[in-house]
Amino acid sequence: MKKYEIILSIIKIPLDFIVIFFSFFIAREIRLITDLIPWIILPTQTINDHSLAKFALFWSFLYIIIIASHKLYQIKISNSKIKEILELIRYWFYAFIFFSVFAYLWKWFIYEKTEIPRLIILYTFIIWTFLNIASRLILNKIQNYLLDKKIIPKTKILLINNKKEREIQEIIDDIKNASIYKIVWYINKKDKNLEKINYFWNDNNLEKILQWIDEVLFIDSDFNNEELFKIWEYCKIYWIRYRYITNLFDLTKLNTELTLINNIPVIDIKNIALDNWWRVIKRIIDVFWSIVWIILFFPLMIFVWIMIKMEDPSGPMIYKNKRTWQKWIVFFLYKFRYLKWKYCIKDSYWIDPNEDEALNYEKQLIKERSSRQWPLYKIKNDPRKTKIWKFIEKYSIDELPQLFNVLIWNMSLIWPRPHQPREVDNYELYQKRVLTIKPWITWMAQVNGRETNSFDEEVKFDIFYIENWSFLLDLKILFKTIGSILKR
Repeated sequence: MKKYEIILSIIKIPLDFIVIFFSFFIAREIRLITDLIPWIILPTQTINDHSLAKFALFWSFLYIIIIASHKLYQIKISNSKIKEILELIRYWFYAFIFFSVFAYLWKWFIYEKTEIPRLIILYTFIIWTFLNIASRLILNKIQNYLLDKKIIPKTKILLINNKKEREIQEIIDDIKNASIYKIVWYINKKDKNLEKINYFWNDNNLEKILQWIDEVLFIDSDFNNEELFKIWEYCKIYWIRYRYITNLFDLTKLNTELTLINNIPVIDIKNIALDNWWRVIKRIIDVFWSIVWIILFFPLMIFVWIMIKMEDPSGPMIYKNKRTWQKWIVFFLYKFRYLKWKYCIKDSYWIDPNEDEALNYEKQLIKERSSRQWPLYKIKNDPRKTKIWKFIEKYSIDELPQLFNVLIWNMSLIWPRPHQPREVDNYELYQKRVLTIKPWITWMAQVNGRETNSFDEEVKFDIFYIENWSFLLDLKILFKTIGSILKR
């Protein structure tokens, strides 16, 4: 590990201590000014500096111990800052609950009957949340600045690879796009003539070359087991991180559980990481937030409805489109219509597809103008669109009616994307895995490449999501979705 990784990780400990300690005092000053509760005036309660300092010291040490015990002061720097921040907030909430109970149950024993006002505790929690996120983001900016200016070195990666450049181009580009990594060499028995990466293989100098790198990333190789074991042993000797690119079965193997068939121990490969209770919780979250967002965006939806009506009153303002999911169950997906009604496919309106001129015209446009490979399509300079489409499609406003789909349980806020029946007819067997759960409003591929992904890449994202679902992953996708919309 590098010295700067150690320094940046150590800095977090006193930084967290300072932020928590002074959050108490900031919270007290805010409480003296206002209770922040509209239409209610509460009697002003405060606490002296000496007593407040004791509470602040206790909570600061408590939080640092909790964070350290859950390995969130790891020396190894992660590229996932959202995950780090969400984990910090999670354990901060645990510390908040523990401290609140502890402070009031033990106040006579430890604090000599000194009581800290409840609003000060609540304000401290809120203030710390913002200050801690800000401090982590500032540290991240400093790290990226130092990496860009080459003041601190990037993590040097050695690839073990026997594939051609076009087969691993996506992996190479993805690593290069990360600010903390740099690919220095690749090794293999034969040179694969990769243009952008230097080839190295000399069994006699292998040990010497490994001492100059930080990580080994295994993609594929023609080394035998003995040679691979030798590389692995060198990595352990020189504390070099060793990782490998997974395939779909490797991802599935992570989602396993040891079970019994009578007395025989067997490995159960789960179809989805989401268990029954999490399904219930996810559904409750879907219902709650769909109602909140319907209320919040209702004025905007009325405005868009009126604009569509004014431009093209010949058809419905909210268009329904056939989509399918598990067991080929068909449902109607709702969107604001941004195509002229005469060009809208009407199979959801009891029109025979063989007689639908709009369907034949779309097939012609896909053949002539699509920028993506079938079964996905994106028609460039689509002549069917109305004038308002630029506004509603740019900010994904056309998808707001899908909140009603979520409410009636056709869809979820975050899942794989909904698929058209005519697309599914062309899917390979493994690609049909994406139909095993309810479709989305936003999903993993949308925030990782969006329209630049091939269909196969989309499927890989969806299957990864299905096999590795977590509440944290949902939050990460949600925040990335909001960020991508705001950047447009």
